[in-house]
Amino acid sequence: MAPRGGLAVALLGLAALAGCATSSAPESVRRAPEDAPGLEQVRSDPARYAGRTVRWGGEIVELRNEAEATWLEIVERPLGSGGEPAASDRSAGRFYARVPGFLEPATYATGRTVTVVGRLEGTVGGEIGDYDYEYPVVAVTDHYLWPLPPQQAPGAYYDPWYCDPWYYEPWPPWGWPGYRPPCR
Repeated sequence: MAPRGGLAVALLGLAALAGCATSSAPESVRRAPEDAPGLEQVRSDPARYAGRTVRWGGEIVELRNEAEATWLEIVERPLGSGGEPAASDRSAGRFYARVPGFLEPATYATGRTVTVVGRLEGTVGGEIGDYDYEYPVVAVTDHYLWPLPPQQAPGAYYDPWYCDPWYYEPWPPWGWPGYRPPCR
């Protein structure tokens, strides 16, 4: 029989690992639909794939709220195994995601990453600058706005020379040359 302290530590470790392994993204976002076409395939022959379920994601370029739905213009990015758009320069193009209801423009801001799941509804003509562009339209049934990456505070730095706990400086701690900036 294991000591009680060891069992508690083991259970806490397993709970921590389980917390790291789960994502708050819905199951439909984490798993790709079977035989789902990619954006490149759909752009080449939109009529062939009408009505099919897709899971696409990328960076929000523009948001437009209407009375019944919100339209997101998204630059497609490759999705990772959990459905999160990769930080990549590769893209198969742009598409529109029509999400039922209202989405807050300050939250769903330009540059945020989102993954959508839904049915293809054909294409809508538009422009990117002076270029005529056909946007595939996804009628969204589920979506997930990915959290912002953690950011370092402005002006924060880490200098291993000064922040190393084993570093010994022979100078007195009350001024130059013994000045040691705070580690943040």
